Amino acid sequence: MTTDIEVTAADESLFLHKFVLAARSPYFRGKLSAAPESTTWKLPSTIAPEAFGAAIKYLYLGEPPRELRAGPGTGFTESEVFAGIDKIAKYLEIESLMDSILDSGDRRRARQRRNTELARGRDQLEHWFRENVLKHKVVIDSSKVSQVKWHRNNPIFADVLLRSDELPEEAGETGEAQKSTLFPVHRAMLLRSEFFQAMFMSPFREAHVTDDLHIIDVDCSPDVLEIVLTFLYTERADFPLEIAVDVLFAADMLFIDKLKTKAAVVISTLGSEGMSQANAAKTRDKDEDDIDIYAIMRAAWLTRVQRLEEFAARFLAYHLEAHIDSPEFAELIQESAARIKARQETDSIELLDDIRFYLNERFRLRFDDAGLDELMDEKTPPPNGDELQPDDVAKITDGVEALDVSKASVGPGPGHEIRTLDGAVVEDEFSEDAMNYEILMGKLEALLEELNLDA
Repeated sequence: MTTDIEVTAADESLFLHKFVLAARSPYFRGKLSAAPESTTWKLPSTIAPEAFGAAIKYLYLGEPPRELRAGPGTGFTESEVFAGIDKIAKYLEIESLMDSILDSGDRRRARQRRNTELARGRDQLEHWFRENVLKHKVVIDSSKVSQVKWHRNNPIFADVLLRSDELPEEAGETGEAQKSTLFPVHRAMLLRSEFFQAMFMSPFREAHVTDDLHIIDVDCSPDVLEIVLTFLYTERADFPLEIAVDVLFAADMLFIDKLKTKAAVVISTLGSEGMSQANAAKTRDKDEDDIDIYAIMRAAWLTRVQRLEEFAARFLAYHLEAHIDSPEFAELIQESAARIKARQETDSIELLDDIRFYLNERFRLRFDDAGLDELMDEKTPPPNGDELQPDDVAKITDGVEALDVSKASVGPGPGHEIRTLDGAVVEDEFSEDAMNYEILMGKLEALLEELNLDA
């Protein structure tokens, strides 16, 4: 049970959450801030139960009830219910509730209103989260965490503390004592994680309610835990590529599938920027890549994210010349082979198969898909028998600028040589691509022989 206050109107009572009421209603925000220890609250008894229920549903879900019960048997007429809704909306300072009721009769306006109210609710909860939860986080020496005491009657209504320790190497770099960050949070929001849901339903001590809040360790960095909490409270997850793998592992550990998917999208989307044959040619001499593709592939295997496996294989194929000779790449191929239980000598290696596929994609003839090979045949006359004018050629090739026809169809300029990966001089980029493809495929075969693998 995660509720911490009982709100009553007339003869109806509901068990609710103080932090939700404070985030959504200025009335409750003021009253509960002044008396955070309150466990019960009474609204005017003259408010109809239907009006009370409509207000609470609006606070929690951002929408009015589909039907309002009124008339014989309810004790209230329809006009009394509407008057009660208007009264409680003003009382709780949520005037937009009445607009939602009035718009509910028109499907189009009701849909627009619902989207507006959902956005309003998310923004209010996010503002409350940042102004209360994040601003009240505590950074303390790890050795002193046991001395921290948070009473249950605290001003942000937190009912549990999450602890995250900085990485040992970070503490070593500064020479200071290791730091821990404590986040005061609410079980009701943590239940969105199956990990915490199971914990709070267990017979262990973390599930018990005590005067002093329990401190629960979470095995991730403070920055990552803050991203996780932001997602649980607000559905927002904005983080850079550099931390995306750590977020992926945390989401997998806590069983938060939506955040896990988000991390995979960030990695595969940002990591794919500039992934093209032209970009590969420009960056082939770099010593390092912007991302640790080996860590990403291993993370994909550990977290069972197919999207990331495919991304990592494609990335390696498009940057293969930078990796093919490295011990780390050979080790990764061996790991992929070992992932097949009872693997036979002739079984395929999944990573190697994927790299071959994307390598073929990378070096595929540039005009195959565009169908320009026929148009570029000098001996093919135009349909009307007239010769093509320059403007006509421009029209035909309009929309295929990315193919860089002019650059690809001519040889190197004066004083400039085009060389393949093994240093051979060739006439044009097409010849370069063809030979580089054969060189890389040959290196893959040589690597397999060196590793004593047959695939």
